[in-house]
Amino acid sequence: MHKTALPIGIDDFKKIITENYYYVDKTLFIKELIDYKGDVNLFTRPRRFGKTLNLSMLQYFFEKTVQENHYLFQNLAIMKEGERYLSEMGKYPVIKITLKSAKALIWTDSLNNIKEELRREYRRHDYLLSGEKLPEYMKKSFYAIVDGSASDAEYSMSLVMLSECLYRYHGNKVIILIDEYDVPLENSYFMGFYKEMANFIRTLFEGALKSNSNLYFSVITGCLRITKESIFTGLNNLNMISILDYQYSEHFGFTEKEADNLIIYYDLERKARTIKNWYNGYLFGNTTVYNPWSLINYAAKSISEPDLLPSPYWSNTSSNDIIRTLIEMSDLSVRDEIEQLVMGNTITKPVHEDITYDEITTSLDNLWNFLFFTGYLKKVSETIRNRIKYLTLKIPNEEVLYIYENKIMAWFTENIKTKDLTRMYKAIAESDSETFQKELSALLGDTISYYDSHENYYHGFLSGALAMMKGYIIKSNREAGDGRSDIFMKPPSPDKAVIIIEIKVAANAAELSSKCEDALKQIDERNYAHDFFQEGYKDIIKYGVAFFKKRCMVHTKS
Repeated sequence: MHKTALPIGIDDFKKIITENYYYVDKTLFIKELIDYKGDVNLFTRPRRFGKTLNLSMLQYFFEKTVQENHYLFQNLAIMKEGERYLSEMGKYPVIKITLKSAKALIWTDSLNNIKEELRREYRRHDYLLSGEKLPEYMKKSFYAIVDGSASDAEYSMSLVMLSECLYRYHGNKVIILIDEYDVPLENSYFMGFYKEMANFIRTLFEGALKSNSNLYFSVITGCLRITKESIFTGLNNLNMISILDYQYSEHFGFTEKEADNLIIYYDLERKARTIKNWYNGYLFGNTTVYNPWSLINYAAKSISEPDLLPSPYWSNTSSNDIIRTLIEMSDLSVRDEIEQLVMGNTITKPVHEDITYDEITTSLDNLWNFLFFTGYLKKVSETIRNRIKYLTLKIPNEEVLYIYENKIMAWFTENIKTKDLTRMYKAIAESDSETFQKELSALLGDTISYYDSHENYYHGFLSGALAMMKGYIIKSNREAGDGRSDIFMKPPSPDKAVIIIEIKVAANAAELSSKCEDALKQIDERNYAHDFFQEGYKDIIKYGVAFFKKRCMVHTKS
């Protein structure tokens, strides 16, 4: 039986409906918005959890257009909710912009990207220039925005001006939809022009959302809730809805019932447990949620590849700059907590829902909040201590665990390369196992170990540490399976010694010494040195290196 295609990367509601893609019905979001909306509603959810598609749905439902859009909602849940809601359909002029294109390396490019988005929305409404409903001075300002001749100040007031033009033309108040509002703020923080961007966004929002008599309501989406004082100054009508709120909790991401329906429709029942372990586990309000982006991608690929293993689809779509910042400024307590998380344990942290980018480096608690609100941690429970809310947090699923294990591992390898390892390199080349062990132990203390009882972490850690040792061809055979030791280091000339390193993981500290001897014994029994002797090398330095958590021991043999 032919199955409906899955809408990978499609966030236009009309296209999904008219081209018959699989659609998870989120139209009751419209009902709840009409029931509970404030003047300005800010929804924060992790990236790729359906925010853009929901705004597209709102646009097609509410916007007054030449062609009615009632047909798009036939057989969807909102159509059964009665005249109170259906009477709102196709009634209002709508302004819809996205700020996701504002990412750029420099301030002027980022600003120009935002200006182009504003020009695009003006062009969409260029019918306003026909007739006599707008005075000439407004038409002149309209043209200036469209042709790019307007000043920065005029662009910063462009949303409020467009809303006035729309109200004059249609006689109805305006709905403003703003997607990914925090992308330019996050980008500008990491690129070094946060102050300029924050000032522009503040002015843009104040004009459109504060005391705008032409505004019916606004919906804003983003990943983080930026502190009110920095962006939403004076917006007493702001209704903030984060992943901690119970209202609207089931409208972003796939609920367990919605995910089950998708799994059944695409005949993936035998993979249901794997899908749950990898892509479920988020908690929005009191609703357990699947990552929709990852589930859709995995389901789509599984149709043609029945034995497909799960992959971390979300890791390539979400910004990891915040986690990287955490790693770069982390102290031993933070590293210990990350280790606990990767082991499957929980940590407890105070939660601050308002984020201030320019204070990110002043508080490690602020960084844990970043990880939570961007989807890298989930809430297990919450308590109140001295009037402060504390969350018990853990890694939500296997997909996010993969990001911790692989991205963080790579960043620590990069950090290793910046350290002065001269003493360790010298000791390795001179068979000085005591100094090698001392320097390696100090380096290990600065890293995160996963305690996974496997050698993969320690092998990658040591390979990264040795990568900058000059004068040797260094090869890792962990994945090659060619009958050689874990790591070997071969000098270009046979006059110098080849270095062979075998790695073992001990079950406890008392086993370290015996594991080192087991490693040396394996080097001899499997005759790892044979090929090097065949190549004319005469001297071989053999190292058995054993690890237990943050401890290591090194034995050597020539």
